[in-house]
Amino acid sequence: MLSDEQVERIQQDIERSNLSVQMVKDDLLDHFCCTVESKLEQGNTFEGAYRQAWKQICPNGLNEIQEETMYLLNASKIIVMKQVMYSIGLIASVCISIGWLFTLLHWPGGNLLFTYGFLGFAMIFLPMFALDRYKASVGKSMSERWKIILGFASALLTGFSVLFKLMHWPWADILLILGVGLFSIGFLPFLFFGMYRKATE
Repeated sequence: MLSDEQVERIQQDIERSNLSVQMVKDDLLDHFCCTVESKLEQGNTFEGAYRQAWKQICPNGLNEIQEETMYLLNASKIIVMKQVMYSIGLIASVCISIGWLFTLLHWPGGNLLFTYGFLGFAMIFLPMFALDRYKASVGKSMSERWKIILGFASALLTGFSVLFKLMHWPWADILLILGVGLFSIGFLPFLFFGMYRKATE
């Protein structure tokens, strides 16, 4: 059995981490104590058993444990959200492509299909997709999160510029310049910096 001081040592290390969910902390404390006791029975010292327990339970850090736990707790909601998101993306993309075809052939309804399809893609699908990617980047570097934000913003601006151009609405050129500028001097540097950093690690 572990002494009170040893249990307190484990608890303090867990409390010093970035974990925010108390349930995860309590479960980890129990799991650590059981694992360390098992290692002690094999003849290890407490420090040796404790180090082995860390490697066994959380080789990539405690944050990964919390992320996996929260994913499992919310798995059904996440799956439903992804199904809705991709369904909206599919419907909007079909409307855009058919609307574009109808417009080229001068068939009625082409402009409406293209416009509403694009608005659904840009105003519903893209924000949902960007939010999903941003949540997945939580815990990663700030540059990774900025890459997602700038990529989404530049895609939105460029997409709206194409829509404005096709509909002969004003501000199309300004939106295009802003979108391409943001893509070129915002998104691309973060993208290639991340690729360079991974290649040199």
